[in-house]
Amino acid sequence: MTTSPIERAADSFAAELSRRRVERGMTKKQLAARMGFDPSYVSHVEGRRHRPTEDFARRAEAVLGASGAIWQRFQEYDELRQARAGAAHRDPPVPEQWMPPGTGLIVEQETATLAFHDDAYRCVIRRALYNAGTEPVTRYLVRIAVDRYPNDPARSNRHHRENPLTFAELDLQAYCDDQGNREPMEWRKKHDRDAFKEVWLLFENSEGRFPLYPGQRVTTEYSYRVSQDKWGQWFQRAVRLPTRRLALRLDLPLELDPQVWGVEISLSAEEGPLRTPLVRRDSDGRALFEWSTDDPPLNARYRLEWRYRAQPPAPPPAPAEPTPRASDRMRAAGIVQLGAELLRQPARQFDLPRDEATARDVVARLRAAMDRLAELHPFSKGVGLAAPQIGLPWAAALVRPPDRDAEPVVLLNPRVVDAALETDEQYEGCLSLFDLRGLVSRPLRLDVEHARWDGSRVITSFELAMARLVAHEVDHLEGRLYVDRMDPDVPLVPIEEYRDSGNPWRY
Repeated sequence: MTTSPIERAADSFAAELSRRRVERGMTKKQLAARMGFDPSYVSHVEGRRHRPTEDFARRAEAVLGASGAIWQRFQEYDELRQARAGAAHRDPPVPEQWMPPGTGLIVEQETATLAFHDDAYRCVIRRALYNAGTEPVTRYLVRIAVDRYPNDPARSNRHHRENPLTFAELDLQAYCDDQGNREPMEWRKKHDRDAFKEVWLLFENSEGRFPLYPGQRVTTEYSYRVSQDKWGQWFQRAVRLPTRRLALRLDLPLELDPQVWGVEISLSAEEGPLRTPLVRRDSDGRALFEWSTDDPPLNARYRLEWRYRAQPPAPPPAPAEPTPRASDRMRAAGIVQLGAELLRQPARQFDLPRDEATARDVVARLRAAMDRLAELHPFSKGVGLAAPQIGLPWAAALVRPPDRDAEPVVLLNPRVVDAALETDEQYEGCLSLFDLRGLVSRPLRLDVEHARWDGSRVITSFELAMARLVAHEVDHLEGRLYVDRMDPDVPLVPIEEYRDSGNPWRY
């Protein structure tokens, strides 16, 4: 049977991926763990059952160190795919500085040190970086999160609302060390929340720019300070880039008699103790704790926790007056809330046109619920509602655009068939966990196949805000919530702290 050029290009990518994996002596399961994918997905790509995506290709290139070969095979395939789609429907070009997690950049060594002096913690992160990609790196993202009372989220949220972390007090400093030449690095804010900050570290300063080109290495260091009243007794590192070696160091006053332990969390396992013990040594009035690991899997988190046995525990807070929660209003409006088993089950597909009467009844009940919700909240970003959220196990959803006068889109048995390579991050809410907001990456265009009442199917393309809203509802029908798509190191934001309520998403 004759194969098309695009099929041959996809086969070439799969063959290159398999060859490089075998050369590195890695199983599909090991490669998937390092890339942050499910093992079955790697098997499907190598078996030609799934076509490669840009994110998959970049991560595979970075993890396998294929000198650009895997990326080149993907580009050959993608050019043919784009050509077939036609110039009018091509995805927009990826911005030069766009850097999703795992793209080309490898951390060959990370050393994270936390020291307690004078009622404040000083954190220093030092990384030896290697650009294994095909494009120059001009910036990369770092995150700073604090949690004063990690075992009491409500108390911690109140505390940080009343005592927000500020950039001024952080005293954030960054440097780049290239063969002995130490250069300051400028940085730029991305997100500024009461207990969470994101900044871009820039490979530039007032004297000029110094991109990290493919094949080059450099060591970066950034540090910041957080007072004791805002830093709980925990220190966590999340693996967001392919990392060869990770080392954690904790430097605490010996006079406080610190007791330290560690836990690790990965995509494939529940929280458990560190696989190897911490190493402790005492010197000059300090208790030093060290721990390291080689080749940690992507998205794994390693956390050190401690208590000071020579310091009495903090007194419990005075009971706060109970205030009505946003989720209580949603529950009163008939919206199923987080924890319900129905939200975690794939919805039942309609057999159309046989189930047309049932489908029309479900959609009518969704419309009635959406009308009730409009009286409770303005939904300036638009709103979606899936049948499981009103207690119905069917694959139906309504999505209303940000324009409140627009007619909601009806989705029956929806299925995503294509998505743009370009993504963006925005804060999302959910009617089923309305007390919180979370930062989620979504494609800027989504093609969705869905059913009409008579059982025929149509493909509709959604862009920007509607693409995000539709993706959120399709997730609901697959038993997935937006928190499942969040970076594991990014905290949820209480609605009281979220500052963009009433404003549309910006593009």
